Parts: sequence; structure tokens; C-alpha cells
Amino acid sequence: MADGQSRLEIMPSETKRHSVLRTLGLVAALASGCAQAQDPYVRERQTLLKEIEAMARETGAETGRAVFSTRVMAAMAKVPRHRFVSASYGPLSYANRPLPIGHGQTISQPYIVALMTELLDVEPGDSVLEIGTGSGYQAAVLAELAHKVYSIEIVEPVGKNAATLLQQLGYRNIETRIGDGYEGWAEHAPFDAIIVTAAAAHVPPALIAQMKPGGRMVIPLGPEDEVQFLHVMVKQPDGSILNQRSLPVRFVPLTRGD
Repeated sequence: MADGQSRLEIMPSETKRHSVLRTLGLVAALASGCAQAQDPYVRERQTLLKEIEAMARETGAETGRAVFSTRVMAAMAKVPRHRFVSASYGPLSYANRPLPIGHGQTISQPYIVALMTELLDVEPGDSVLEIGTGSGYQAAVLAELAHKVYSIEIVEPVGKNAATLLQQLGYRNIETRIGDGYEGWAEHAPFDAIIVTAAAAHVPPALIAQMKPGGRMVIPLGPEDEVQFLHVMVKQPDGSILNQRSLPVRFVPLTRGD
């Protein structure tokens, strides 16, 4: 009888505990389902981040960055890449590959976006110049890290579409304009960091002039039909440039205005 009474005291407690655990599990499942409903790309984005981390390790000897910073990875996780591609490419939004955005332009491979952002070493108070707004995706990633991003696009319809989307997404610290990126944006210079998202045959002198001492530039250099390389340039206190070549890449050419 004593044993029976003991079991009667324990069993309801265990049953209650299991019931609570089941309830908590159900709540967690519902929360996960709600999150998935609000953002149908949660799993794709997580997979992409893992791919970026793996590629960073694989290319670390060439880039000097085998692990990307927490800030950069958080920005890559936050920016909704699916908003920057057309609906027809929606299923490929988080594939680790470039995608066409029209007018002969592309949205860059996510790993390259992450790498170029990482190499800039952007700080929260920095002013960043981007040459080649494109879809606006790179600008959005930078805006998560910098105080202000100034972005120039020479293809008018591409630049206008990006500006509209960035405003819709709430990026108030990005200023865009249509213009010739070779000339930079002197009114807002000097810049802590400059990123060029199209390949140039040489570094535009205006961009060198608009870098702060200690400022960094990441730019792909090379002819359109030949191998291009990503370069990281740091402006020294005396105005000279320290240049380091990184990975081979493939970008659309940096074009000039009339």
C-alpha cells in the first residue's frame, strides 16, 4: 500500500512534467513555423551562410581571411537577398552564385559580397563609397555596418530600381545617384572605405584622391575578357598606396559616361 501510494504521488508529477515538455515542444514548433511563414528563406539563408564560411576557410591562404567577422556574417544573414532579384529567380535567391538583374548587370555571388565587405574592415562610424550600385544588395550589406553609404550607378534604370528598393527596405543611411563612378563623389569625400563592384583596367585616380589616410579600397582589376584579380589597397599617411592582390574574380566591366 505504501509502495502504491508512493507511485501515485510520483506518476502525476512525471505525467505533468512530460505534458509541460510536450507543450513547450509544441510552442517551439509553432514559433518555428511562424518564423518560416514570415520568412520562407530561413533555411536557404542558413545553408548559404555555412557555404560562405566553408569558402572562407578554403580561400583563407589567398585572402588572409579564413574566418569572416561576426559583424559581416550577421549582415549577410540579415539582408534579404531575395528582394534584390526578380521573382523568376526567387528560388535561386540564396544560391551561392551571381544572378542577372537586367541591362547586362548581375548581383554578385554572396561569397564575393561577404569577402569584399570583410576586406574593407568597415567600422560603425565609417563613410563608405560604392562604385556600381547594381541591385543594391552590396550597399545594403554595407549599410548594416557603416554610418553612411554613398553609392553610384551609371546605368540609370538599374540605379533607380535599386534606390527605390533600398528606400522600401528602410535603409536611410544609403544615398544613391546616377553618374560616372570613375569620378567618385567628391562632395562627400574623403571616405574611410571605397568598394568597386565592376572590373576596371586601372584604379581611377579620383578614387585614390578621395580615400582618407588609412582608408581601404577593394577593387577588381583586369580586362573584361581576361583574368581579373581582387585588389585590396590601403592609403598610407604619406599618400602612397599599399596594394595586395587577392583572388581571381569575374566582374562586369566598369564603364564610363559620355
